[in-house]
Formats: sequence, C-alpha cells, structure tokens
Amino acid sequence: MVTAIYPGTFDPITKGHADIALRASHLFEKVIVAVADTGGKKTLFNIEERIELANSVLSGVNNIEVTPFNALVTDIAREKKANVIVRGIRAVSDFDYEFQMAGMNRQLNSDIETVFLTPAENLACTTSSLVREIASFNGDVGLFVDDIVVAALKQKFI
Repeated sequence: MVTAIYPGTFDPITKGHADIALRASHLFEKVIVAVADTGGKKTLFNIEERIELANSVLSGVNNIEVTPFNALVTDIAREKKANVIVRGIRAVSDFDYEFQMAGMNRQLNSDIETVFLTPAENLACTTSSLVREIASFNGDVGLFVDDIVVAALKQKFI
C-alpha cells in the first residue's frame, strides 16, 4: 500500500490545500494530511482548530486522514508508514525551497520520495497568509476557503 503524507501548517486550510489533498487521494491509497503543531510559531488557529477545520473540509474523501505532528516530517512519515511526501508548488518561487527540503528529507530518510503537485490554476495564488490578511480587514475570502473556514475566520476577527 502506498501511503502519502501531506504536511503543512494549514493556518487555515485553503481550497488550494484541499485541491492538493484531493489530487493526492487519487494517486495514493492513503493520504495523511499532517497538521504541524508549530510550537513557537504564532498561528491564528490553534492545533485543535486547524485539525477540526481540515477534517471538516476533507470529510468527504474516504482515504484521507488528518493528524497532528510535532516532529520532523520524515519522522512522522516513518511513524505512519508513509512512502511519499506530497508538497504543493504554486509558483517557480516555491520550487527552490521545496527542492531543498526534498533533498534534506531524502538525506534524513532515503526510503521516502517527495512528489510535487500543482493546484488548479485558479488557486495558484492562494496562500493562508493572504487569506488571513484579507479576513482581518473583513474582506470576502469565500473564493479561497470553504464556508466553514470563512465562518471560523469571522469568529477570529469579530
């Protein structure tokens, strides 16, 4: 069985993230969306909220599991018996960083391959940080995140 892990902060999960997870779910028998417990990094949503949002957004996909992690991606991949790390690439600028990460991950665990997926073209410019910024000014983020995430963002910025 080929299991893929799709790690990220998902603060919040966007339609672009969901698109990558869905694409991965068609390629691999199991996809683990691994939500990073960022420790010292400031996030808008705490780890429990980010897991709940990801579970809600991805609930209709049977072969996707959402789990928290607070370790190296290669360690959680080993623990979950994942053979593949999935990373989303929105633009050429993402590739340089992701290429370096893939190389480091290969050094840490040579049994895990990294696969890069691109989101749908209409979602290529979507980032969680831009979504948070727009929402903080009461802007409409409905094009970029699911309705449940829109509601959660509104609660944060009331």
